[in-house]
Amino acid sequence: MDRENRTQNVFSSEGDINQLWQYVQSLNSDTIAQLSQPESKEVFQVMEQNIVGLLGSLPSEQFEISINTNREHLGRLLASAMMSGYFIRNAEQRMAFDKSLQTLNSGLLDQE
Repeated sequence: MDRENRTQNVFSSEGDINQLWQYVQSLNSDTIAQLSQPESKEVFQVMEQNIVGLLGSLPSEQFEISINTNREHLGRLLASAMMSGYFIRNAEQRMAFDKSLQTLNSGLLDQE
């Protein structure tokens, strides 16, 4: 199976466009801009590392880097980055929840 077919299979099922893909394509630029701004520096750093991993990590100081793609492939990259962002945000929320529980538990143990 070639790369194009694999990519199409990820975003469609038997010729039908995936609902998530339709949703991503329907977003207006203001919504995308709002969703693209992480709330914490840690999330921003992880997302930056993820996108660099997707695009390649040649140092721009030493190389003149140019990435060419079409609208569809750029949309797929955006969808991938969004899904990664949601995952990372959920992980960040879980970490905060776990820290809160640890603080609560240690406070309860100190009272005993």
